[in-house]
Amino acid sequence: MKKFLDENFLLSNATAQKLYHEYAKDMPIIDYHNHLSSNEIAENKSFENITKVWLNGDHYKWRAMRTNGVEEEYITGDKTDWEKFRAWAATVPYTVRNPLYHWTHLELQRYFGINTILNADTGKNIYDECNEKLQSKEYSVRGLLEKMNVKVVCTTDDPLDSLEHHQKISKDDWSVKVLPAFRPDKAMNVDDSTGFNNYLTGLEKAADVSISTYNDYLTALKKRHAYFVENNCNISDHGLEEIYAEDYTTTEIAGIFANIRSGGDLTLLENRKFKSAMLVNFAEWDWEKGFVQQYHLGALRNNNSRMLGKLGPDTGWDSIGDFSQARTLSKFLNRLDKNDTLAKTIIYNLNPADNELFATMIGNFNDGTAAGKVQWGSSWWFLDQKDGMTKQINALSNMGLLSRFIGMLTDSRSFLSFPRHEYFRRILCNLFGEEIENGELPNDIEWTGKVIQDICFNNAQHYFNWKLENKSETKKSTSV
Repeated sequence: MKKFLDENFLLSNATAQKLYHEYAKDMPIIDYHNHLSSNEIAENKSFENITKVWLNGDHYKWRAMRTNGVEEEYITGDKTDWEKFRAWAATVPYTVRNPLYHWTHLELQRYFGINTILNADTGKNIYDECNEKLQSKEYSVRGLLEKMNVKVVCTTDDPLDSLEHHQKISKDDWSVKVLPAFRPDKAMNVDDSTGFNNYLTGLEKAADVSISTYNDYLTALKKRHAYFVENNCNISDHGLEEIYAEDYTTTEIAGIFANIRSGGDLTLLENRKFKSAMLVNFAEWDWEKGFVQQYHLGALRNNNSRMLGKLGPDTGWDSIGDFSQARTLSKFLNRLDKNDTLAKTIIYNLNPADNELFATMIGNFNDGTAAGKVQWGSSWWFLDQKDGMTKQINALSNMGLLSRFIGMLTDSRSFLSFPRHEYFRRILCNLFGEEIENGELPNDIEWTGKVIQDICFNNAQHYFNWKLENKSETKKSTSV
């Protein structure tokens, strides 16, 4: 019987072990999508205790605790940090076969050197040991990133963001690049005209543009887009239920905008037409500036209106949606491609029923101008676990080129989440190792190791055109 979470965790044979330990393990990390706080990175925040860095904001853990019967006061309420940690510790044994069980113990091992299983009995000792270590400088935010060999972190930023924290970080002599990503979701959300108009008030101030007409609106947004470029941004991101790709005219959209600005309500079709137009505008600006654009599709958010009212969004009340994705996604990408304005693009799906759809969609728009120009992004949110990653990797292998895949990201709000990259790498190496040992792939360890290193780091570096020093490769890579 193998020991739980030993050095060969998830590595079922000798070839998989060789691939991981000699090729994947020490590769640096590029985390090109997450929700980390640029403010906390700028100030190099230190955390008072493990609850504040590990449980606060982690809706994965919150959902598990609620399912385990933990009252909300021990999750997001006013109980003490120790009481909240104790509730989580008591919940952990009940997360068996949920990825949280693996992540929890990987994080305790990699950051704190703790191999003890977390439960109600061990919780206090683990809490005290973690808290003691968190007081040292190496456990500050920047220390935690360095500990995991992170080279690039891309945060998620609204067009109204001043980016002052990114500016401060960029002036520091620090080995980690922290870059903003342009996330204009609020700038196209016309479901609530009052909320949208309030957003425009902030946009007027940020862009120093008075907004009365649709053209004013585009001028203000494009000014903010340019501001992001000035601050080292070359990535955008959209979190959408689905792509919007209705036919429209500029005159129509100008009229719809005027209606919104006057506080009027939109029909469903008008709503979709406006969002369709904005997606095209954003995409064309991204293409002009050489951005990589990302589309996270398929989340059904804020299902529990009662708890949304109490706690707000991003607190653990979201699920997988069953939106129809293929036709509109194809129409949108085709429109951009037809006009030669399709930037490098990453599409992510949340519904695993769409795996093959997304795996084949990217092939429609890979035109040879760049390796893997259109990417199917890594398993996202509810799918970033062993089964979800395996299915995504296999579908991409069967219907695309896994060798050109740009790899894993955390999509996390926690500075302790980077062992998810290790989790992905172990699964990846095991899949290759199994097929080599089964005679399904040649026993060419050097070439396979190169492919794995490319997926772990090199492909993303080239894709985003970041110049990064990599001293961690154990074997010479010749990727282009």
